[in-house]
Amino acid sequence: MTAIYPVILCGGSGTRLWPSSRPDRPKQFLKLLGHYSSFQETLLRVSDLAEGREIVIVTGSSMTDFVRRQAEEIAVPIVVLVEPEARDSAPAVAAAAAYVEARDPDGVALILAADHHVGEPELFRDAARSAAAAAARGLIVTFGVKPSAPATGFGYIRPGEPAGEGVFRVAAFVEKPDLETAQRYLTEGYLWNSGNFAFLASVMLSELEQFEPSVAEGARAAMANAVDDDGMIRLDAGGFRRAAKISLDYAVMERTDKAAVAPAAFSWSDLGAWDAIWDASPKDDVGNATQGDVTLLDTTGVLARSTGPFVGVIGVSDLMILVEPDAVLVCRRDDAQAVKTLVDGLKAQGRDLARRHPTAIGGGVERQPLTQAGAAAVAVWRFEPGSSATLPVGSLQVLAGDLTGEAGAWATGDRQELTNQASVTATTSATVLITTWR
Repeated sequence: MTAIYPVILCGGSGTRLWPSSRPDRPKQFLKLLGHYSSFQETLLRVSDLAEGREIVIVTGSSMTDFVRRQAEEIAVPIVVLVEPEARDSAPAVAAAAAYVEARDPDGVALILAADHHVGEPELFRDAARSAAAAAARGLIVTFGVKPSAPATGFGYIRPGEPAGEGVFRVAAFVEKPDLETAQRYLTEGYLWNSGNFAFLASVMLSELEQFEPSVAEGARAAMANAVDDDGMIRLDAGGFRRAAKISLDYAVMERTDKAAVAPAAFSWSDLGAWDAIWDASPKDDVGNATQGDVTLLDTTGVLARSTGPFVGVIGVSDLMILVEPDAVLVCRRDDAQAVKTLVDGLKAQGRDLARRHPTAIGGGVERQPLTQAGAAAVAVWRFEPGSSATLPVGSLQVLAGDLTGEAGAWATGDRQELTNQASVTATTSATVLITTWR
């Protein structure tokens, strides 16, 4: 039986899901629909298909901490290919194909996005096995989803002749249509292009050598000269940079004669905007979906989510209400796609809240600013057990837990004036209040 190697592409910033999703903490790592992030849902969905093999993650260096910690949280083994820079999907896929080919020349790579939602995981696994069987015969298979509405935000696929059980040749890839065309596509049997693929690694690399040789050569060089840093395989920057910056659709899928589509019976969403989050969320009997400290009265068709203060909503309909500690977004559900325009405006003004959350998370330490008055700034740092950080010059008060480091050891209730930066490690969970002066 052909071995399946799941590969999860973990990039992107999810601009349309601002203020929750920002480049420093993008949507695939947010728990927007329940106990797991979409990245974790994807890991769990493909674990059985991997049959004990490590799942391959392709991501940038800024996201490796999220990737590792969220995989550890659900005990799923991974290996991470770290891109030295973002160069669109074709180089990322090519690097993964080179990794899979080196491990197993007959292995099928199953390429998935980290930020998609699938409603029926078992139906997905059935479709993935059918796609892998077709891929083993030399086809490059994409998953086509039966449209639930005439969406204008997706590309479409027109299926052609049968190419094996549950798989059809691709007759045409179609760009995002207008509403009238999308309605016609529904009646003519077109499918949404999910952007997920299955193929023999050797076949994909061969097609890239034909159509975009720099991508194949650059990815192979980046993989051949990569450095393995404790499960983090850091791709060689020089080799990776030689790969053309191009999407897989343009590089291969729209040019190859090996393209096939597996129609999917599962429900699917790319969670591209807040209306998609509302669609995929559990709702009450009047269409409301809530998360966090939220109370709704005389309200219908509302998505209300808060990660900070209490939110009370009275007498409204069909709204999105998204609350973060430093930003609030309110819009009509049918205006959800316009959030990107708002964020673009914030970026043009140089507003920091367009790019990052006030609370920084990394290395097991959460740094939350509390207040600033004159030259003084107060923040609370929360340490996971075993995590380390460098404390700044200032006043330290341990609210809970124990820290040890080169400057000494501190326990709950201890205070210390730090005249130099100090590296510390939390021996337990610890919460520390830090005051600094400019």
